[in-house]
Amino acid sequence: MERRSKRRFVDVGVNLTDPCFRGEYRGKQRHDDDLTEVMKRAQQAGCERLLITGSDPSESRKAVTLAQMHPGLCFATVGIHPCSSSIFDNSGHEALSELESLIDNAKSASGSPVRAFGEIGLDYDRLHYCSKELQVKSFELQLDLAVRLTQHLPLFLHSRAAHRDFVTLLQPRLKQLPPRCGLVHSFTGSLEEMQELVGLGLDIGVNGCSLKAEENLKVVRAIPLDHLQLETDAPWCEMRQSHAGRQLLESEDAQKSDEEPLPFYKEKMFAAEKWQEGSLVKGRNEPCMIGIVARIVARVKGIPETEVTEAAWHNSTRMFDLDISSSGATACA
Repeated sequence: MERRSKRRFVDVGVNLTDPCFRGEYRGKQRHDDDLTEVMKRAQQAGCERLLITGSDPSESRKAVTLAQMHPGLCFATVGIHPCSSSIFDNSGHEALSELESLIDNAKSASGSPVRAFGEIGLDYDRLHYCSKELQVKSFELQLDLAVRLTQHLPLFLHSRAAHRDFVTLLQPRLKQLPPRCGLVHSFTGSLEEMQELVGLGLDIGVNGCSLKAEENLKVVRAIPLDHLQLETDAPWCEMRQSHAGRQLLESEDAQKSDEEPLPFYKEKMFAAEKWQEGSLVKGRNEPCMIGIVARIVARVKGIPETEVTEAAWHNSTRMFDLDISSSGATACA
């Protein structure tokens, strides 16, 4: 397998258990399972670690299984996404027990593929999936479980249009966890919100959704390098032509001295029903696109791309203990 990038990346937010990576879209099989090719492209593009997101007990179990099948490359998070929090309509204790058992059972002599607790948090933009009350209940109960775990896991967090409630619930629990123990992924909030989260010791995850508008770019420009992490949130959050960040990339397309060619950038894509073996799919983001995110962040900040990629690598491998030469014990930085 030919590697196309000298850069090294951790994609800290990738949903590899989504059916589209098996060729299934909205319940219909459109093409062959191409997950293996997706993972090969990720490695060719410089992804040396992939943190697979768990969004409910079932998806968390799939994430752990996939990580166990690809040791050293894939790792998993375990948790219940705010939009999946209707599971707490009753007591929710069964779901919490299932998460705890999954974390415990994933442990082995060589360590555990589970490297974060999440995706947990609040999403008030999508209350049609789950009410505010149930989201708050879910977040509180899962935060309390994270605090109770014998070995603390870093938090993989989600906050959308809910900043004040998010901080109110999270802040007192952070005092019971080690420092630098959480990532707010796919960040799209305001400058003031980002600064408050960083002040709490949290890192900020940036992907295509974080680079949509000029206001988003101003926030990204201000994220301290030592609190920055990179992700794709694939198959979602692709960099679209209409995004302010993509326009910046297009307007400065001349390759700079410290930049290498972007793997898979501008490569032809096919509609799912016209998929060909080895091809990219229109509208389906992949971890191989993480270099585009890194380049736009570097250009927004006006610094060499290597400064961005190496800072993000260090932050991610430290927080989620992704140095595979280590003992494999997961701990917050």
